[in-house]
Amino acid sequence: MPRLRALAVAAVVLFTTAQLVFLDAAPVPGGAISRIRETGRLTIGYRADARPFSFKDDAGNAAGYSIALCQKIADQAKADLQFPALMVRWVPVEGTSRFRALQDGQIDLLCGGDTVTLGRRAEVAFSIPIFPGGIAALVRSDTSARLRDVLEGRGQAFQPVWRASATRLLQSRDFSVVTGTTAETWLAGRMKDLDIVAAVAPVNSYGNGVQRLVDRQSDVLFGERAILLDSVKRRGRGLVVLDRLFTYEPLALALPRGDEDFRLLVDRALSKVYRSGEIGDLYTNAFGEPDESALTFFRQNTLPE
Repeated sequence: MPRLRALAVAAVVLFTTAQLVFLDAAPVPGGAISRIRETGRLTIGYRADARPFSFKDDAGNAAGYSIALCQKIADQAKADLQFPALMVRWVPVEGTSRFRALQDGQIDLLCGGDTVTLGRRAEVAFSIPIFPGGIAALVRSDTSARLRDVLEGRGQAFQPVWRASATRLLQSRDFSVVTGTTAETWLAGRMKDLDIVAAVAPVNSYGNGVQRLVDRQSDVLFGERAILLDSVKRRGRGLVVLDRLFTYEPLALALPRGDEDFRLLVDRALSKVYRSGEIGDLYTNAFGEPDESALTFFRQNTLPE
């Protein structure tokens, strides 16, 4: 009998522990603010391969421009909710499943730099813009002048002979693009419009795309210009970002769709950073001194109280 009682007690302990583990892992239903109040933590997802917006530093911690902005949002949450002991939990997310993590309540905020599109707005909501982004092209320094001219749009584009020869040049190239980015959709559309049949190698990170260029497996990597510029800065010689923006795509932070209270908290925190001038230091740390167009971008996207 004592042995049976001991087994019964052990079973109860194991069952209770399993319940506690499950409850801690499962997302709490309701809006983000309700989850934050109930769990005592703000869970922020971030991409670890989107430097300088978000990445893991040498110590394994979340770092980058967007991470700094999200820390300001966390500070705003502590003040607004009168919760100074609020714990901030940083969770790396995959590029292909980052929006699903928001929809499932696994994270409260996606801290990176995602282009706002109508298709994505059907899945998640977005903050006010945080950066004036756009798609650019990264090539090797020894890329032919002819290919550079075509990619940068130089030449007599209105003449049929030029367009035909340019198209033929692109047909024989290999392109790379990061899966799940707007650059992937844009490239597919442009190739269809120009009737270009070329090899496109999707990669799961910018790092892999850059490596394909270095290894001469690809001729061009298309992606967010700021990330490409940072790759060149860290790599040194051998790579160059072409002086052309193919698109203009303001970037923003993603959050759960339909959660207006949390969205208001996020936008208030960002507007406060823009209005105070703190954004200048955060921008400089990640991208260098902001020019007048960048400062104008932040002034235009600041919401008044």
